[in-house]
Amino acid sequence: MNAPAPDSSEPDRPPRRVARKPLRIIAVVNQKGGVGKTTTAINLGTALAAVRKRVLLIDLDPQGNASTGLGIEHADRAISSYDVLMGEASLPEAVVKTAVPGLEIVPSVVDLTGAEIELAAAPRRGFRLRSALAGHVATYDYVLIDCPPALGLLTVNALVTADSVMVPLQCEFFALEGLSQLLRTVERVRRNLNPTLEILGVVLTMYDRRNNLSGQVAADVRSFMGAKVYDTVIPRNIRVSEAPSHGKPVLLYDLNCAGSQAYIHLAGEVLRRDRAVPAS
Repeated sequence: MNAPAPDSSEPDRPPRRVARKPLRIIAVVNQKGGVGKTTTAINLGTALAAVRKRVLLIDLDPQGNASTGLGIEHADRAISSYDVLMGEASLPEAVVKTAVPGLEIVPSVVDLTGAEIELAAAPRRGFRLRSALAGHVATYDYVLIDCPPALGLLTVNALVTADSVMVPLQCEFFALEGLSQLLRTVERVRRNLNPTLEILGVVLTMYDRRNNLSGQVAADVRSFMGAKVYDTVIPRNIRVSEAPSHGKPVLLYDLNCAGSQAYIHLAGEVLRRDRAVPAS
């Protein structure tokens, strides 16, 4: 699915963000499902919270897997990202605490499926999420937006809101083809809607050291993206797969497994890269 054309009522260059303390807003994006996108959002958020960063995870996927994976019951989703996006509730009203100290979430419900249609003719349709966050996220160190597996209007809202894009990329044959399409969408959003948007990094997921294809794909992606690819790779790990069914990040489910340790190292890389960038 191609990203929708920018709304002609939206300005080519949005107003500058108001200066405030450093905050990283990361859209976790891949138009393909089953690549570890939600798993990365949940466990990166948990690992950052574990080192005393205050993290908000916005579940913008109608499947609501991030909400389920953090143990948020449907009864606790009376106010959701759908309500925030449609202007029916403020961001603080939708925030729910998780079992992870320092990690909060705006949960998702299936109603979000209809948001693409409902927003199609709305004014400033691509800026709904950005407007909803304005003035409400300065107390966080990181805001992670778990996007749906499509390059539609929900993902465009995330890209307009974010300053950075993180791409979880499964080590499989068609990985580079999908990455190229995503990079074109990011460039289109940067050119027309959000000139500050940048690729923060690519995370190689579901890596199997026993499989020659995984190694070849990893080498190809590193050759194509260079230093944008994180050193940390997320291995195929049964404990990572089991954790969501228990409503827990894998770091709470089994801290010592290979998957947990990989996400801890990934969080360390994210923090080191941020420290290396001069404050604007």
